[in-house]
Amino acid sequence: MGRAVARRLDRTFFDSDHEIEARTGARIPVIFELEGEAGFRDRETQVIADLTQRENIVLATGGGAVLRPENRDCLKSNGIVVYLRANPHDLWLRTRKDKNRPLLQTEDPKGRLEALYEVRDPLYRECADFVIETGRPSVNGLVNMVLMQLELAGVIAKPLQA
Repeated sequence: MGRAVARRLDRTFFDSDHEIEARTGARIPVIFELEGEAGFRDRETQVIADLTQRENIVLATGGGAVLRPENRDCLKSNGIVVYLRANPHDLWLRTRKDKNRPLLQTEDPKGRLEALYEVRDPLYRECADFVIETGRPSVNGLVNMVLMQLELAGVIAKPLQA
């Protein structure tokens, strides 16, 4: 999704989780195993601080990036934050087979996801300039919704069509 927005805006795309993996040479579950969630969050905060200093980028963050106030402040003060909001059921359908999500590797991953959502959703809403309900549209449909919101707000000129 973020990569498609970046392509349409002719900007560089970064994913904070992928950047953490590239910088450490380790997958996220390994970082969680060795350093715990706090260690991972420290790395995430540093990556977000670094990447938000760059210009003309689109940055996708991991789901827990908003847990730290400094991350929310950094994102909000250095860019436009678009929250692609999905309900817990849709998130469950998207993530249930993903082994790269250490927080969901529990006996009740769906319940854990719902608990994470209850904490994170208000933080995303606090941080977001725009909230887009993802529902069931295609990636291209979501990209068009994001670009339309940015255009209507005067953040970007009318973007090129795909």
